[in-house]
Amino acid sequence: MPYYAVHRRPHRTMTELEQVKVLKVTGEHARGFRDHVLFALALGTGLREHEALALDVGDITEDGTTIKRRITLRVFKRCTKRPAPQEIFLPDSLHYKIGRLLAWKKRRGESLALDAPLFVSRESNRLSTRMARTAFRRWQQRAGLDRIHSFHVLRHTACTNLYRRTRGIRLVQRFARHVNIHTTTIYAQPTEEDLMRAVRELPC
Repeated sequence: MPYYAVHRRPHRTMTELEQVKVLKVTGEHARGFRDHVLFALALGTGLREHEALALDVGDITEDGTTIKRRITLRVFKRCTKRPAPQEIFLPDSLHYKIGRLLAWKKRRGESLALDAPLFVSRESNRLSTRMARTAFRRWQQRAGLDRIHSFHVLRHTACTNLYRRTRGIRLVQRFARHVNIHTTTIYAQPTEEDLMRAVRELPC
C-alpha cells in the first residue's frame, strides 16, 4: 500500500463540468467579472477565502500595472506563533485575468493605490467573506449546478486538480502550504471521476 494511502473520506470537490459552468457564467456576465477572478484565484492558487479577500493591489503588483508571478501573503492561516512566510504562484491564465481585473477596476473608478483592496464591494469596501459566500452560491445557482458547494470547496478542488494533474503529493503539500503531509494525503484519494475515467479505458 502506498505511503499516502489513507482511510479518510475525501474532501468534497467540484467536478470539471461544474468548474467550467461557474467560470463560464461569471466570465460572460457583465456584473460577474470580479467574482469570476475571485473564483479563478481560489481555483488557481488554493487560497482560503479570507486569504484571497485580504489581498491588496500592492500584494499583486509593484506599480499598479505589472503583475507579480510570485505573491507573498500578508494574511494566511497560522499554525505556529512564528510561521514562515507563505507564497503563492499565479498560473498563466490567472496572471492574465488579474491584469484584466485591474483594468476593469480602473474603468469603474476603483482605487488602484497599493494599499487598496483587490476585491471591492458595491459600497467600495473590502469584499467580506459573507458577501463572497453569497456570491458563490448565487453564481452556482445561475450556472444550473445540481448541488451547491461552500466557498472552501474551491480550495479542495484546486488541491485535487493539482494532484490529478501531477500525482505529486509533495508538490500538492507545498501548493496547499500544509505543515504536515498527512493533511495533504486526503487529496490522493480517487474521485468518482477518476474511477469512471479508469473504468472506461479497461480492456474487455
